[in-house]
Amino acid sequence: MKITYLLNSGFIVKMQSCALVFDAYEDPAGNIAETIKDCEEVYFFASHAHFDHFDPRIKDFANCTTRYFLSYDIHRTKRVRELPIEKIVYLKTYDSYKDDQIKISSYDSTDAGTSFLVEKNGWRIFHAGDFNWWHWKGDTAENNSLAKNGFMKQMKRLDGLEADVAFFPLDGRLEEFAEDGAREFCRRTNVKQLIGMHRVGYGNFFQPGK
Repeated sequence: MKITYLLNSGFIVKMQSCALVFDAYEDPAGNIAETIKDCEEVYFFASHAHFDHFDPRIKDFANCTTRYFLSYDIHRTKRVRELPIEKIVYLKTYDSYKDDQIKISSYDSTDAGTSFLVEKNGWRIFHAGDFNWWHWKGDTAENNSLAKNGFMKQMKRLDGLEADVAFFPLDGRLEEFAEDGAREFCRRTNVKQLIGMHRVGYGNFFQPGK
């Protein structure tokens, strides 16, 4: 497996002749085109409709894309009309998709859209989207309590989840609270490697159990 970082929450996971592209938003180095040019299977994932997670320019790769797996909220945006409808699969929260090549399970988010667990070629990859424990220092105690409760409620669905790699927000704007969500996620799941993402702090490696 080879993992390439794009920007924000965007990653390419390359395994043999297959590529999984998550939350592609900007790709200044042209990594997507270079990675998928020799792939037999290409799957794009977008966790929600925010501009820094879903970019309709992924239509540029339609000819070599096997499927676009999109969160349900993207269906309501005009930008999605640029993608070939016959290749789109929309996933609601706690939804699933399976064919002979790939299996996807979706989970909820504490912001918008969904998160994804993808099983492909013997690997299990979790992409959190904007699911996180969003504790903002400048917010009210009531709002931060609601944020914590929402996060913990979703974690009950994720207890015991197993994954080889998880992409999870480690947003430096949360300052000393930036790692709280990732630590709780790792404590309650069986993740071999967690890679941080989203704004400041993205692209960092976080070792589960530390």
